[in-house]
This record gives sequence, C-alpha cells and structure tokens, in this order.
Amino acid sequence: MTFHSILFDKDTLPNERAEQPDFFPDLNLDQVIEAVTARKKDYNLKPFFHNPLRRVETIDYRHEVFRDLENRAVMTLVNAFAEKMTVVRRYLGMVENLEFHHHKQGWFLEAALLYCEAVTSLAHALDEAELHSRGLQSFREYVREYVRSHAFQTLHKEAQKVKHGLAGVRYSIIVQEGKFSVRKYEGETDYSVEVLQAFEKFKQGAAKSYLSDLYKGSGMNHIEGKILEFVALLYPKPFAALDQFCAAHNPFVDETLRVFDREIQFYAAYLDFIADLKLKGLKFCYPQVGASREVYDYDGFDLALAHALMYTDKPVICNDFSLNGPERIIVVSGPNQGGKTTFARTFGQLHYLASLGCPVPGREARLFLFDWMYTHFERQEDIRNLRGKLEDDVARIHEILARATPDSILIMNEIFASTTLQDAVFLSKEIMAKVMELDALCVWVTFIDELSALSEKTVSMVSTVVPENPAVRTFRIVRKPADGLAYALSLAEKHRLTYAQIKERISS
Repeated sequence: MTFHSILFDKDTLPNERAEQPDFFPDLNLDQVIEAVTARKKDYNLKPFFHNPLRRVETIDYRHEVFRDLENRAVMTLVNAFAEKMTVVRRYLGMVENLEFHHHKQGWFLEAALLYCEAVTSLAHALDEAELHSRGLQSFREYVREYVRSHAFQTLHKEAQKVKHGLAGVRYSIIVQEGKFSVRKYEGETDYSVEVLQAFEKFKQGAAKSYLSDLYKGSGMNHIEGKILEFVALLYPKPFAALDQFCAAHNPFVDETLRVFDREIQFYAAYLDFIADLKLKGLKFCYPQVGASREVYDYDGFDLALAHALMYTDKPVICNDFSLNGPERIIVVSGPNQGGKTTFARTFGQLHYLASLGCPVPGREARLFLFDWMYTHFERQEDIRNLRGKLEDDVARIHEILARATPDSILIMNEIFASTTLQDAVFLSKEIMAKVMELDALCVWVTFIDELSALSEKTVSMVSTVVPENPAVRTFRIVRKPADGLAYALSLAEKHRLTYAQIKERISS
C-alpha cells in the first residue's frame, strides 16, 4: 500500500487554488471557510477549500478519513502530533532569526529531538489505533517504514548523542570590574546551594514569594553570545559534533510527514467547526454524491447562518428539498424576508461542501457532483461599466449561460426585479427555457409564480407564513403550488400597504 496524500487517493495532486471561487460571496461560503480555518491560520488551509473534487472515489476517500477522525482516540493522536510539529516549526523559525552561530545550532538540535519524539510517538499511537480508512491505514504503513529507515534512525541516534555530549559541558564565569573570563568548571563549591541549606532550618512554612517573573526570551545578547563562543573554544569536541550534525541533517523534516501535518488539518478544522453546531442539535451526514440528478437533503440548513446564530437564542430553521425523475429546477416563491434566499444559499452550500468530501448539514442527503456552480444575486449598480441595472443583469446571465454545461448548478436570486412585471416574465421565461435545454440543476428565487409551472422540469416551493398572522414568517420552505401572493405582497410592502403597515400608521 502506497501513501500519496491524506486528501487525495491518487498520486497526481491538483494545483492549489489560492483565490476563492467567484460564487463564494453570493452563497456566504466565504464566511463559512473563514470560520472553519480561523483557528488554524498557520496551516494556510483555505486553498484546500477552494478546490472542489470531480471524482466520486476521492470524495469517498475523504469520507473514510472523516469517519476515522470522529473517533476521539484517533483525533487525539493527530492533535498530539500536530502540537509537537507546531513547536518544531517554531524552533526552526527561531533558527532563521537568531544571530549567534552556536545558539542557532542549539535550537536546530532541539527541533530535531522534538521531531524525532513526535514521529516515534505518532508511530506508536497509530499502531494501537483502530483505523478503517484507506488514507490513514496507508499512512500508518508509511510511518512504520519511515521510523525503521536508516535515515530516521541515524537522525534520532545522532541527535541524542550530540545532546548528551553538550549536557556534559560545565563552565564557570569569573566576573570582574569591566571584564569577565570563562573557564572549565573544576569542582568549585556552589555557594548558593550552601546558603539555602544553612537557612533551611529557620524555615517556618511557605513564605510569600516577592520574585517577579521576568520575560525569558529565546534570544541572546552580545555578552551571552561571547560567553558561548568562549565555551565552544573550551569544549571543541561536542560543539564540533553539533556543527557536523546540523550540516548533515538540514533539513530533517520528512516531506511526506510535513505535507500530512498540514493536510490532516483540513479534516480537523472542519470537524472542530461543526462540533459546536452538533451540540445545538443540528444534524450532519455523509451524502451520497454522484452523477444522479435525483437529489435530496432532509433537515438541511444554511451553515453560515447557523454559525452566526451560534451564541444566540434564535433557532436554526431546517428545510427539505428533493428533485425526482425529470425535475431539475426548484422555483422558490413567497413573501419577502421569508427565507427564500437562505434556502437558495443552502442548496449551493450543500452541493459545494459535498464536492469537498465534507459532512453536510442534514440527516440524510444525496447530492449532484457538479463541474462548476454559477450564481446570480442582486448587486449594486457599478457606474464603471456604464450599464443600467437591467442591462447588467442580462449581461451577467448571458455570460453564465455561455459557460454553463449540463453538469453545472445555477442559482438565480430574484433577477429582473428592476424592470416591469411584463418584461420580467418575458425575460425569465426565455432564460428558463435555456436552463431547461441545458438540463442543468437550478434554484430560482422569484416573485413570478407562473415560472414554477412551465414544464415537468420545474418544481414549486413556497416560503410559508403563520396562517393566523401572515405578517409572521415561519422560514419554512415547503413543496407546494405557488399561491400567487408573492408579487402582490412584495408590492404592498414596497408601498407600505400591508395590514401591519396600515395599522401602524392608523395607530400613530
């Protein structure tokens, strides 16, 4: 079994995408990924979340690793290795910034010793762990072979030998006015110990300490540097061994382990992020992902919104959706501020997270493996492009349709709101005909109810209100025929003619 990567099941690894996909802001995925990676900024994890997968096999590979890491014992060993490797990187970073030669080498040796300890402990922990994923099983085999390798054994033994040699260095500093000298320690009495022993008999209990904890930096001033230089002259053999060790083992971190240390944090960061949401009772599942356009998700929710509501008393509303047979387009209508846009974002988030191989919001899901996602959400007019709102909408949609394929996902959110109803209906029907011709999956949020019944490919879903008080939104999006009230209600709200608004004016 050969190990290539804990994120990819094949040895051909894709190039990392540094920039986020252009649809991230519309779907609030930029907020999700920022929150997921916030605690692990040192690992530069965002590029991993910017690269959706196109192979079902790789998604299954990641699901297996996620499931293994849900075992607390496995996550504990991964975290223990990561913590030690963080310190190793910190030590090596110090080496780059320190000034004095032997001081730099001393920290290099400490980094190597800690690295050997981290790898040895990891190998032992992996041997005892119950692993089921192909990724972690093959990584365990790799670590076993690496620990037994001549290169690692040599590194470990030589680091310990050099450390032992330096531990035997003892010296004395004679301080005189305006000067000091350094000589080998020759058994002189340590009077500080004798003084403490002499006064020990007068001790009557624990005394309050008035000592101040001064900052202990890892740096070295010029006097300490000169002392170390003299010590190296007094003990040339252990310092020569240190020189030789640093020259022979720079760099010493195995590249595969270095990559693993970063890649495994993709899983750890996401599991840490959703753990708090699970504690609030929200469900996550491993979706079926593939080429089938018969998709569904039960009890799904907007992950960005759920995170924003984490420390509030407001509930997170979950919704279901499904597309069956020839159905391809979900047309969402209903009153304003009823959760339609949130539902559209949820659909996009679910499919994107599924394409990363991550658990998705919901108790059960089957989702489509798309080639790319295209979104059209309302934007402010940009005076730089010299286009009006309607012209800009048409231009953006034309670009989307020119690039989209049958394997794409389209999310349209209340387009053509700036024009008349008649024009909006005409343009929307023309564009929806193109989408249906593509046979692509689509969510279309609109105030034009008749779009939901254009063909067998369209499905109507409506944001609901409390029956006794239509002004109160439930934020539930249910599958039912459009009721014809969305546009009328949006107009009434626009002109402040709803029941609640009229009553407010009368009472004032």
